[in-house]
Amino acid sequence: MTGSIWDFLLWVFWFYILFACIWIFITIIMDLFRDHTLNGWGKALWVIFLVVLPFLAALIYLIARGQGMTKRELERRGQAQSEANSYIRSVAGTSSPTSEIESAKKLLDSGAITQAEYDALKAKALA
Repeated sequence: MTGSIWDFLLWVFWFYILFACIWIFITIIMDLFRDHTLNGWGKALWVIFLVVLPFLAALIYLIARGQGMTKRELERRGQAQSEANSYIRSVAGTSSPTSEIESAKKLLDSGAITQAEYDALKAKALA
């Protein structure tokens, strides 16, 4: 066996560096195309810069536009969370207290429930 554990660790280190660089480049390109404030020419110039001088371009991009990257990602995650919450509410069949009280009032007006049952439904909706 000609290699040692140090050679193996060196290869693992370089693989990690390669993986991290690819991850950063993909993240930057995804952010470029999700940014609605940057026009097409700006996006094209950033991509060309990333192809010609990848490490320098990535470093400059992260310094110059890193805060905007974070804001866009937080907005995207917040929107995805609100969409998921909305979907869960629609599937679960839960509604707002106002609509529950309104439907209970309709039942009371039609005579299907008594005043005591209406009061119990209203208290439950407001709880």
